[in-house]
Amino acid sequence: MNITSLMLSLGIHSTLKGFHYLKYGLGLCMENEDYLLSVYKDLYPDIAAHFGASQDSVEHCIRTAVYNCWYKGNRKLLFKIAGYELNQKPTNGEFIDILYHYLNS
Repeated sequence: MNITSLMLSLGIHSTLKGFHYLKYGLGLCMENEDYLLSVYKDLYPDIAAHFGASQDSVEHCIRTAVYNCWYKGNRKLLFKIAGYELNQKPTNGEFIDILYHYLNS
């Protein structure tokens, strides 16, 4: 499954800026796993630079995408790809990590 179809399956719509930020960010993580270790320090600034946005905007828009997946999307699919049932909405970093490991397996 590719990044776009996975995110759409999770209920993250392509009309959200966070969809595009996540898609690009996951692509960066697929190229360099080290981004997972420094989401706030390296990944967000690189996404922001690519889209001409602020780092805070990137963080907020990704958080909105995670919110949409958790409250309006396919939570059961998220649990399936995570391999366990999450007790609360994941943080941005946790969400990126879950999607990365699923796509990389």
